[in-house]
Amino acid sequence: QVQLVESGGGLVQAGGSLRLSCAASGSTRSLNSMAWHRQAAGKQRELVAAISSGGSTNYADSVKGRFTISRDGVYNTVSLQMNRLKPEDTAVYYCNARTVRFGLTSNYWGQGTQVTVSS
Repeated sequence: QVQLVESGGGLVQAGGSLRLSCAASGSTRSLNSMAWHRQAAGKQRELVAAISSGGSTNYADSVKGRFTISRDGVYNTVSLQMNRLKPEDTAVYYCNARTVRFGLTSNYWGQGTQVTVSS
């Protein structure tokens, strides 16, 4: 089992910045990729950014060039630096961790943190 605790959400004006952090604990030796997803009101959850255990990253087209995902393998944390925020970035942001153990993949989710961008 992996437990994920997010922090760093809040209210910011358009054009501003926020940094989200997620700390993983538990069976962290099995951690594979980590990611941030978001879910806006009335919409489906979507992938924002992901980072593999080797450091490879991928981003949703809507956040490329504005958001940066990073990972600390020693402390098992993943962060999302969000710059030039837009009102359409308003959503609940969820940390996700994937483990692979004995060939089986499991997904874990944090409780979510609200990001609100005012125009």
